[in-house]
Amino acid sequence: MTGNIIPKEATSIINSLIGGVVPRIGIQHITVGRSEEIKAVLSALEDVMNGQSLVKFWIGDFGSGKSFMLYLLSTLAQKQKFVVANSSFTAENRIYSNDWRSVALYTSIMDGLTIQTKPEGGALPTILEKWIEQVLISTSLNNHIPPLEIRSERYHSLIQTNIIKTVNEITDVGGFNFATVILKYYEGYITENDQLRRNALRWLKGEYRTKTEAKQDLGVRDIINDMTYYDMLKNFCKLFVSIGYSGFVLNFDEAINLYKISTSVIRDKNYEKILSIYNDCYQGRVDNMFINFAGTKEVLFNERRGFFSYQALKSRLEPNRYETALMKDYAQPVIVLQPLSHSEVFVLLMKLKSIFELNYKTQIDFNDVDIKTFMEELFNKPGASEFLTPREVIRDFLNILNIIRQNPCVNKTELIGELIIRDKRPDDSIVNGIEEM
Repeated sequence: MTGNIIPKEATSIINSLIGGVVPRIGIQHITVGRSEEIKAVLSALEDVMNGQSLVKFWIGDFGSGKSFMLYLLSTLAQKQKFVVANSSFTAENRIYSNDWRSVALYTSIMDGLTIQTKPEGGALPTILEKWIEQVLISTSLNNHIPPLEIRSERYHSLIQTNIIKTVNEITDVGGFNFATVILKYYEGYITENDQLRRNALRWLKGEYRTKTEAKQDLGVRDIINDMTYYDMLKNFCKLFVSIGYSGFVLNFDEAINLYKISTSVIRDKNYEKILSIYNDCYQGRVDNMFINFAGTKEVLFNERRGFFSYQALKSRLEPNRYETALMKDYAQPVIVLQPLSHSEVFVLLMKLKSIFELNYKTQIDFNDVDIKTFMEELFNKPGASEFLTPREVIRDFLNILNIIRQNPCVNKTELIGELIIRDKRPDDSIVNGIEEM
């Protein structure tokens, strides 16, 4: 059942799930019961690869697998040669702000860029250097310059001209500064000036806070701010496609933190920004971009402070009224995740046991009958239907396996009998301890 899983993936899966978070790698090995959602993702990725841009909202109860779907989407996108970024909304970053919180979100995006060969993040230098090498090769071929000579100083101005030409073709806003910083990165790369490369990366990731410092280090007059960060993301999307990538996938988890913004004016500004991005994508003002938001049902449907409180957004996100429990529309912008069935949970736990044994290079005395007993005990406890989530089922299961691994003589029946159901959902009724204004 472990198939082609590698030890690094097994370790990531087990350690992450025991810690209550979604593994960054190997997630495809524990995917069950999401075949229709996966088909929808693959179809969307194909559309984006062909030049479309899309926005999807992944909605479900706490612990229902929203984060899991985003990371699975990331894995599928990386295999299709997309550049992918996973980020989460927090109290410190937002999609709209005027106090650097949007830049903080942008920085987390750029820090977390992934590609298939760098699935754990930090891919921006790799991408830039791949592009520079492409420019060097094309300049060499087009000007009949031997490849071994193209890096010499006498050709620097020719390379710079080609870099500026390419950047000018792909940028709409902030192109001059973007091109200047890219040239600085090229200069640092070709001359092995690590400090210059680091300065260029700082600017590209939005880490400068004053224009004075940026001008001193790089000779540019502007920096990325709350008003321009989205334009820079669009510039990067065009750059990625020009390099040969399929497009840019942006995943935003924990939309609950936008819902929790206490001031209604600021909250509406964030929803207005989401609406603007939505319109950009579906009206063809941006190409090859796929943006995903994940949140609870309350985040979407609550008409007092959720997305549906913003009428223009509600009108675009209302579910297909012809959809039923048996007939789902996975092409619409909103996809509501349904809970895994008991049979799907059973298959998942079987997979996890195999991965657990591979990770620890051992055999655990916990067979299929034990797994069924574990599930029956857990799902029949008071409160299970209301509070039990896949996350808690998985953690309890792996915790039991860990106890058995380290204490082979333990009584399995007693362990299973000690299972407790607790309400571990966040309290959304309290919003930062402040009443809404």
